[in-house]
Formats: sequence, structure tokens, C-alpha cells
Amino acid sequence: MPRILVVDDEKNIRRVLAKSLKQEDFEVETARNFEEALSRLNDAEFDLVLTDMRLPGRSGIDLLRLIKEKNPELPVIMITAYGSIENAVEAMKAGAANYLTKPVELDEMLAVIRHALLHRKPAAGESTVQQDEQYGIIGRSRAVQEILATIRIISGSRSNVLITGESGTGKELVARAIHEISSRREAPFVAINCAAIPAELIENELFGHEAGAYTGAVSREAGKVEIANRGTLFLDEIGEMPLPMQVKLLRFIQEKEFYRIGGTRPIRSDCRIIAATNRNLEDDLRSGRFREDLYYRLNVIPIRVPALRERREDIPLLIHHFMRRYAEENQKFIKGIDPMALDALINYDWPGNVRELQNVMERAVVLTKYETIVLDDLPKKLIQKPLREAEDMMESLGDLTLSELERAAVLRALEAENWNQTRASARLGITRRQLRTKMLKYNLL
Repeated sequence: MPRILVVDDEKNIRRVLAKSLKQEDFEVETARNFEEALSRLNDAEFDLVLTDMRLPGRSGIDLLRLIKEKNPELPVIMITAYGSIENAVEAMKAGAANYLTKPVELDEMLAVIRHALLHRKPAAGESTVQQDEQYGIIGRSRAVQEILATIRIISGSRSNVLITGESGTGKELVARAIHEISSRREAPFVAINCAAIPAELIENELFGHEAGAYTGAVSREAGKVEIANRGTLFLDEIGEMPLPMQVKLLRFIQEKEFYRIGGTRPIRSDCRIIAATNRNLEDDLRSGRFREDLYYRLNVIPIRVPALRERREDIPLLIHHFMRRYAEENQKFIKGIDPMALDALINYDWPGNVRELQNVMERAVVLTKYETIVLDDLPKKLIQKPLREAEDMMESLGDLTLSELERAAVLRALEAENWNQTRASARLGITRRQLRTKMLKYNLL
């Protein structure tokens, strides 16, 4: 049986959590403070630690940091009554496996614990790309970590969510992640693209109809709201919803009930609404394109998904993820990517975001004649600028030695990324540690 240490200064909380976990066949020990927890950890081995953020004396964050110093693979889940994005980000940066807020829901806690136990050790030979993927979301950047922290915090909430971001950034992926780790995960996740449905059909799509409601309605049909009962309804491109339909959606959100077209009996549906848009809805409020009351009903929890050009340090991770996927799908052996090709991909602005990068990598894997993706495998719009820059650089460098060339390349990458070492190392195709070694060697620190 997995062995869990529960740390909380409140006796009743320790007792309730321990009882609940024992009923689920976990072996449980408890501690009331930092020192007692440390003693338990020194005396026995545990598979997971569940600790309150605020403890008398030294805090739960202090305990988390000490655990990660001694045993980085031991998952730690933080619990607090003071839930905030800042606390979650601090905990995740310190190495927490997840984050729960009081009052803790048993189903949510068990789901989080089982997920942490399942992923507590990377499989032998697992790549860093896989370790940097959570809920299908890939990235090490601060922006991605803040999104993941937000997802963990709100997964147990019933509140509506509004996800904003450019097309292709992965808004639906975020919505699915919220659903998959919530207590609603056993119920349907139902997605509807408001921009893809003609205005005259969207009510039928959302609320369904009764038999005989209109010509051609030969039988009763449930709408997406009804199908999503007890689950999640994802309304993509909500900014494209016609104003008359916005009124009906607002009424449903307020009353949690609706009428099928042609129906006379109200139908209840307990679905959580997650909406997404690539539009600036605040501009639409001012122009009258979007209702203010609906906006505030949807925008209870806002999540902004950044454009890919705002998180360039994640591009190498995404490249290797897609390269591996499409190599497997096409039964090709792809060893890696040429540094010049990688540099071109990192420096491109990606107006189509992750979706465009995915398309480029699939094309490159299919078309390449080699075991390594090279510049010629990329679309011309990506390679023209890097080739010109390379030619200009070689002309300006003249007859420099190899060491001088390397120093120039390191300095160029650092200056291009405003001396951000994480992004500069990604641009160079090396690790951050390797970059620091070269910076020391060339007196750039």
C-alpha cells in the first residue's frame, strides 16, 4: 500500500484526512508541525507527503524545499486555506506535485494523489520533453507554469472560466486540462465552436429541440448544454456568438435551466462553462458587440494563454515533442534537428502559434531525406532570414579562430535574448549549464 504522510497543525483535519485515505487503502501517518514531519521522514520511507502550507514555526514551503533537497522524487502536495496564484506558483517552483485549497474535496484530493503517485518517477529512458508535459501542456516557461498552477487551483471549483489568447495557442487544451483533473472528469467534456455554426442554428445546437418544433424536426434531440450535464461545456470563440443568443445563454447561466426549441418544460443542467476567445471582448463591450452582463458571468476566472513568440524557451520542447510524434506516425527514424534549423524555428514569430509549429514539424518530418531535420526541410518563409543573417555574420567575422567564433556566437545569443540565459541556451541548442560554462570560459559572467 502507498504510504502517505499528512502534515497539518489542526488535529481534526489530520484525523479526517487520515481516515479518508485509510478507507482508500493508503497507509497513513500524521505530523502536526515541521519538526514532527521531519522526524517521521527520517524514521520511515513515504510515497507521498500531503502538507498544509501554513504550519507553526517553519512553514510547509520550508518542508517542501527540504524534502526536495533530500529526495527530489518524493511527491509533495500542498494544502492551504489561503489559495492564490502567487502561492501556487511559489509551491510549484519549489517542486510541489500539486496544490489543493481548503475545504478539500475528497474526490479531488484522491484524484490529485493518484496522479502524483502515478507520475512520481520518470520511466527509464524518458526524455526531458515528456517530463515537461503536464495534462498535454508542454513548457517550462513562467507563463506555462502559472497556467498549470491556475488549473490546479480551480480544478475543484464550479466557477466559470474565460480563456483568452491568439488562435492556435492551445486554449482548448487548457479547457480539457481543467476538466480532466476536476471532479467532473467522469462526465462529458462537450465542445462547441460558436464561429463555425450559422446564427440561425446555434440555439438548436446548444439547447436542442422537441419533435415537430420546426420542419424536419422529426424527433426530439438533446443539445450540447443537456449532454454536458454534470460535466463541462466548452464554448470556443464565444465572441462570435450573436447577441440574441447571448441573452439566452445568460439566462441559462443564471437559472441553470433552459427550454428546448418547441418545448414547454424547463430542463436543468449542471454543467460548468469554460469559454474561449481570440477577440478582445472589452473592445466588443464598448462597441456593443458583446453583452456586459454575460461577460462578467463568464469572466469569473480569467486565463490568458500567451502567444508562442512570448515563450520562445518552450519552442525546443515543442519541436522535439512533435518531431517524435510524427516520426512515430510516419515510421521514420529522426535523430534530431540541425542547430541552424533550430535557430530558425526559435527566431520565427509564429503568427499561427503552436498550431503552425505543429504543422511545420509534421511537414519537415514527412519531407526530410535525412535522419536530422535541416534548414531545407523548413518552409522558405522560415529560412530566408536566418540564411541572410548567417551570411552577414560570416562576412563580418572574417578570419576569427574557432574560440573567437564560439565566443561571438554565445555573445550574439545572449544579446538577442536580453541576457536571459534560459532563452539564449535554447537559441544555441545547448543546456543552460553548458551556456554558463561557456560564459565563464569567455568572461561573459
